Amino acid sequence: MRPSRTAMVVAVSMAIGVLFLLPTSAIGAGAGGHAGSATRHAPGASGLFNRLGNLLITDQFNNRVIEVSPLTKQIVWSFGSGNSTLCNPGPHTIIGSNDAERLAGGLTAMAGTGIPAGVSGTTPCVDNRVIVVDHAGKIVWQYGQAGKTGSGRNLLNVPVFVLQTPNHGFLIVDQGNNRVIEVTLEKKIVWSYPSKTGVGSLNNPNSVELLPNGHVLIGDENNNRVIEVTRGHQIVWSYSQGISAAAFASRLPNGNTIIVDSIHNRVVVVSHAKVPLFQYFTNKSASSNASPLPTNAVQIAGGDMIISDQFNHRVIVINPAKQIVFQYGATNVPGSGFNKLFGPYTAYEIGDYTGQTHPPATFWPSD
Repeated sequence: MRPSRTAMVVAVSMAIGVLFLLPTSAIGAGAGGHAGSATRHAPGASGLFNRLGNLLITDQFNNRVIEVSPLTKQIVWSFGSGNSTLCNPGPHTIIGSNDAERLAGGLTAMAGTGIPAGVSGTTPCVDNRVIVVDHAGKIVWQYGQAGKTGSGRNLLNVPVFVLQTPNHGFLIVDQGNNRVIEVTLEKKIVWSYPSKTGVGSLNNPNSVELLPNGHVLIGDENNNRVIEVTRGHQIVWSYSQGISAAAFASRLPNGNTIIVDSIHNRVVVVSHAKVPLFQYFTNKSASSNASPLPTNAVQIAGGDMIISDQFNHRVIVINPAKQIVFQYGATNVPGSGFNKLFGPYTAYEIGDYTGQTHPPATFWPSD
């Protein structure tokens, strides 16, 4: 959940696909939790890194991004401290990440969102960076400066989402500045929404996808809507019916749109004609938090759906019949050890970009 929403909820109200069909009995014991401040690899797990079907999870309040094998629930790669009380944004750490995306060559882009005051068990901390790290955890590209807040060149204010575009630039949701920006590898802003005239203003935007037609799909969270905009800043499609906090949106190949309706604790799929086709509530499971505020949902090949069920502290995979076929994290039990998460924000299957922006085949244009 977005930091501003986190504070509000706390203080006020605030291989591919088939791997997930394994029965629970097939899941064995794996690596334990992580503590420290650098990239880690589980013993004997280096060969498992970046395998198709693994899950890439932003473990928000554990200040880490992890890659998990769904076969064993073993953490095969981790970046960050794994410690919810540290405030140390820098070369080997990430604070309160709300998004991580696997790029070409095993590189990982992630948003250093930061953690606001009022989240129990954490230390408030400003990060404000988008970074790209290699397998060893070395930062190979960065936009924004650790601990600094702003809107000028190379400055961000609560970045919550990042993706690499086919032209090797980056779309970044700069939530605190209420904008989506496109930044080149040379750190030049070449496009932004809304425009400087303020037309079509955003309110706490939370996600972005670049569509095949060149338009941009935005989860405009606190405006309780999803909008599709052209590069000329025209809104050509929107959906807001019954939505309260549009945390994420994804356009599927068939034209349907997945929307995470966070305050209502559900994922809904609507047609392009705005007809609801499917909904799933994450707070109906046994032991569930009454208000888990899910934040991310993507469909993968075969039709299963990965959902980040934030305050249930779990990532689940459901099939089209709405059955949970895989789960990482103990329901409504935060932690950092084996099979534990603390406020997971996004989760993706490595190698599957169904409904998402596919990164370029090489990170650098000359690769």
